[in-house]
Amino acid sequence: MARRALPILRQLTARPSPAAFGPKPDPNTRSVTYMPRPGDGAPRPVTLIPGDGIGPQVTNAVEQVMEAMHAPVYFERYDVHGDMQRIPAEVLDSIRKNKVCLKGGLKTPVGGGVSSLNVQLRKELDLYASLVNCFNLPGLPTRHENVDIVVIRENTEGEYSGLEHEVVPGVVESLKVITKFCSERIAKYAFEYAYLNNRKQVTAVHKANIMKLADGLFLESCREVATKYPSIKYNEIIVDNCCMQLVSKPEQFDVMVTPNLYGNLVANTAAGIAGGTGVMPGGNVGADHAVFEQGASAGNVGNEKITEQKKANPVALLLSSAMMLRHLQFPSFADRLETAVKRVILEGKHRTKDLGGDSSTQEVVDAVIANLD
Repeated sequence: MARRALPILRQLTARPSPAAFGPKPDPNTRSVTYMPRPGDGAPRPVTLIPGDGIGPQVTNAVEQVMEAMHAPVYFERYDVHGDMQRIPAEVLDSIRKNKVCLKGGLKTPVGGGVSSLNVQLRKELDLYASLVNCFNLPGLPTRHENVDIVVIRENTEGEYSGLEHEVVPGVVESLKVITKFCSERIAKYAFEYAYLNNRKQVTAVHKANIMKLADGLFLESCREVATKYPSIKYNEIIVDNCCMQLVSKPEQFDVMVTPNLYGNLVANTAAGIAGGTGVMPGGNVGADHAVFEQGASAGNVGNEKITEQKKANPVALLLSSAMMLRHLQFPSFADRLETAVKRVILEGKHRTKDLGGDSSTQEVVDAVIANLD
């Protein structure tokens, strides 16, 4: 009797194989619905700044796709150009009222006395966190695979403080400002982002071996915040080694948190590795407002030839607008838009020149609209 019971006992105590539970569920299938609050479906106003160069083409692409989806947003358009002295007051008032803005690139003159309107906008609205998501798109060949990096950059101080003066003729002093307050809040945002998005690692990028006080303060703040998130791995890397590691083994990085200037360099490098600046989404966010734009700044206004030929790549701003829809709590519209864009990239029939094709902006837009669920 005992001998016959032994095999039965083994079967009862054996760990069942995954196949015993049936097919593995598709992770892309939502099993629990999004339950909006009453009134969440009301159309939301969004401030729109077409900007310079290719900006009007790519923002128009977003407008067309939003209309095709019947997305619950409408745009308040303002003409702003990079050669203006300041952001017009009515534009800032619109963003403060609407809380959300979508913008094309604003060209910043090199040298001279005209300050960057992009920097002005971030400071006026205290958009202290810049986020750029650099990831491989299925169907778009790149040198590296499994790249999915989020670069979170402090947006309001550092080398972008704008504190420059000529000490004596031929000698210019430029101040880099790092504060405990700004370093702590960008570190908190980076770890909070990682926690809310199931990210496993945050890497602080620095040059504290040389700038021992300024970057040392940044690192000190990151370390303090890291102790509050024990489930997230924290490490640090010197910025020059970071650049080398990015181009050799980018898949090792997850979320990266940086001071202002380093973040600009790291984000553009990561974007180039993952598929190009024309396909990477991003935005700038503060406590009260958010501005969505092409993630990597390189090439965000294009050049005259691309503008004249109407062959600007709209993918980055389309994906940024999907980020905007999620920010506005319209997740199904964001999913539809992102899925349609990824289908177009995967099919490979409609790509602009920077992605190895010869399609116009409108042809890509038409393809995205045709792929909407």
